[in-house]
Amino acid sequence: MIEQLNPLMIIIIVVVYFAALITISYFTGKKSDNEDFFVAGRQSPWYIVAFGMIGASLSGVTFISVPGWVETSQFSYMQMVFGYLFGYAFIAFVLMPMYYKLQLTSIYTYLEKRFGPVSYKTGSIFFLISRTIGAAFRLYLVAIVLQQFVMEHFGIPFPVTVLGTILLIWVYTYRGGIKTIVWTDTLQTLSMLVAVIMTIIFIGQKMELGMGEMFSLVAQSDYSQIFFFEDFFNDGKHFVKRFLAGVFIAIVMTGLDQDMMQKNLSCRTLGDAQKNMVTFSIVLVFVNLLFLGMGALLFLYASSVGIDVPARSDLLYPTIALQHLPPIAGIIFIIGLVAAAYSSADSALTSLTTSFCIDILDFEKKAEDVERPISTEDLKRTRTMVHIGFSILLFIVIIVFWSINNDSVISQIFKVAGYTYGPLLGLYFFGFFTKQRIYDRWAWLVCLSAPILTGILKWLIESYTSYKFDFELLLLNGLLTFIGLFFISYYDEEAAENGIVGMEIEE
Repeated sequence: MIEQLNPLMIIIIVVVYFAALITISYFTGKKSDNEDFFVAGRQSPWYIVAFGMIGASLSGVTFISVPGWVETSQFSYMQMVFGYLFGYAFIAFVLMPMYYKLQLTSIYTYLEKRFGPVSYKTGSIFFLISRTIGAAFRLYLVAIVLQQFVMEHFGIPFPVTVLGTILLIWVYTYRGGIKTIVWTDTLQTLSMLVAVIMTIIFIGQKMELGMGEMFSLVAQSDYSQIFFFEDFFNDGKHFVKRFLAGVFIAIVMTGLDQDMMQKNLSCRTLGDAQKNMVTFSIVLVFVNLLFLGMGALLFLYASSVGIDVPARSDLLYPTIALQHLPPIAGIIFIIGLVAAAYSSADSALTSLTTSFCIDILDFEKKAEDVERPISTEDLKRTRTMVHIGFSILLFIVIIVFWSINNDSVISQIFKVAGYTYGPLLGLYFFGFFTKQRIYDRWAWLVCLSAPILTGILKWLIESYTSYKFDFELLLLNGLLTFIGLFFISYYDEEAAENGIVGMEIEE
């Protein structure tokens, strides 16, 4: 029962964990400047980045929602993970060479070089919206768990729990930025993976099963089905839908996302960044299998001992870890949960700050302005204020979600991403694969119209046919953006001859 792990003990565990993160922040944030905050001086070891990216990619959503998702979706998520492999290959061998060639701090600077300032600002704003929503969802999930299993015992209201959560992130990221996060993500990834492995071991002990027996039990259960090829129109789990969604979700949520690419751009060389991406993508396949396997074991264990599955399957893992396993399992779970949440949320806060400073406030241009020079200290002061501002914004968005959310968190994140990342997909692919220029002043209208049209088409198609959309909304949104850009485009022969369009854009 819950008395096995006293709520006060959980708070102590969280405090000790954050003390470790703040210690890392102290040493990595010494004498850090804006370049360290944004790209870690481009000196990050690739293997450290690769390991840390596992935690940043998985987040609290994977830690809790993916195991809970097994009940209704079995192992169908792996179809998306296999798609991720192709998406990550595109990032490593198509996107990264361009980013390194242009020496980008913000990846959205490409849009200015390719199309113009309106496209550039539009792309960065869509990222800011996408990442703010995504980070808020992830933190919301963890805050809900901490609230239900810890803070309610002390009478602490949910908004205070959220405020404390965000404040802790700010404390250890405000000085070192990405230079700190590259190293804290390593600790957090390790904590998360240890938590999953130890949970599997404890469940095996409870069920009196060895590793081989647990593997056989999961493999023979109904939960272990990976591939779904029937009923393309009505089944959102169909292989083609999930696989293609995985390819393009990887491209947009990693390759076109400042949060994830900022870590890669901090590597010393392009070759190091590519080694990081390839290693990360392969390891991620096995890590996701581990999470799904644990999810199946959670449901099998609950069934065997008569544990009622919560109405929200997201809460099954914390329920079993904190109430039905030995206290040490609860301690490890809390560490893993906090690690999972903060490994993505801290980098999200840093990338939001980076994108706003570089893309919206034009830090790089102001730093190079010889006519009206701005001191490094002034820029650093502004960066700190932006960092605080996004912390406050995350708090507000989480409170809004708390009042309206009633769906599976992981499903919500990908639904939102289908609308907000679609314009980025369309912008970049039009830039990569055509030689056309666009009338830049109309780019914002195309990018705003595409998600609206996507929502209308989804409603019409699902209302009058048997087809049910899933994550392929992202593809539809990107396609509509691409078509819209084509209608405001023209062929610039001089630009094509000089190699300043398409993938061969000059520095």
